[in-house]
Amino acid sequence: MEADPARVLEARSALVREIAASGAWRDAPAWQDAFEAVPRHLFVPYYYVGVGGGYERLWGEDPDERRRARWLRGCYTDTPLATRVRDGELVSSSSQPSLMAKMLAELDVPDDGSCDVLEIGAGTGYNAALLAHRLGDDHVTTVDLDPEITESARQHLTAAGYRPTVVTGDGAAGCPERAPYDRIIATCTLTSVPRTWLGQCRPGARILAPLATGLIVLTVRDAEHAEGRFLHTPAYFVPLRGGDARAPYERHIGGLPRGALQNELFRFLLELTSGSLDPHEALALWQREGLPVRERFGVTVRGPYEWAWLDDPDGPYVWPL
Repeated sequence: MEADPARVLEARSALVREIAASGAWRDAPAWQDAFEAVPRHLFVPYYYVGVGGGYERLWGEDPDERRRARWLRGCYTDTPLATRVRDGELVSSSSQPSLMAKMLAELDVPDDGSCDVLEIGAGTGYNAALLAHRLGDDHVTTVDLDPEITESARQHLTAAGYRPTVVTGDGAAGCPERAPYDRIIATCTLTSVPRTWLGQCRPGARILAPLATGLIVLTVRDAEHAEGRFLHTPAYFVPLRGGDARAPYERHIGGLPRGALQNELFRFLLELTSGSLDPHEALALWQREGLPVRERFGVTVRGPYEWAWLDDPDGPYVWPL
């Protein structure tokens, strides 16, 4: 049962207008063509919405016309969609389109057809399709640990007419057989930057990844050194699974002011310094430094060491990752 083409086009056009109005690709307008061309609904033939402490499944083959209409509206709403739930836990999703647009714009890919991109976290395949539309199939590799996810992404990509390389493997290990890369983009939250990625990059490559509750952009100097700052954009993704995954660190936040705990920037600092800085020390630092925004923080990878920092990678405020 195919979705009505006129409704699909109307819904997709509305989403593109909304993303454009957000300014997501203001400095990289070529991405608008990709979002106009790639049909998101082919990548989310079903998804889950939260209801009463559980999930309701919406799908494009539902015999109820009203539920099919809800499904299609959701496909082209600027919101993340839960696409895979296991034992009540979200394990895969389709990211918010405007956030995807911002991340793709921040990749700063050239238009000369010479950019090779590795995506960590295949998800539905939608992001890989956007990359393939802009760069060409041969320049895009996407990897995921879960064979069910990669097989599903491959099917979605084929249905939409794209054939980038889809690999089942540990994203923390990258994909050495397709290296070197000019860009690496992760769609899962890291606790640290896997050093193996640096060795699979060309000098000057760019790595964009969610870390803590922000987006870090690193410039790779060589296989032993990368450095960069966070964007202002908040970002919440499913955690990376595989070799670099770590158990969550238990923090004792009793006694912290409610106002601070409700502040997104302070929660970012808590996540970034988790395991390295006592939450009360983090609060004192945050207040002393004038409630610093994300852009004042950065990450350095140098040889066997990796650390986050405030203002200066060699300054007084540094925390190992």
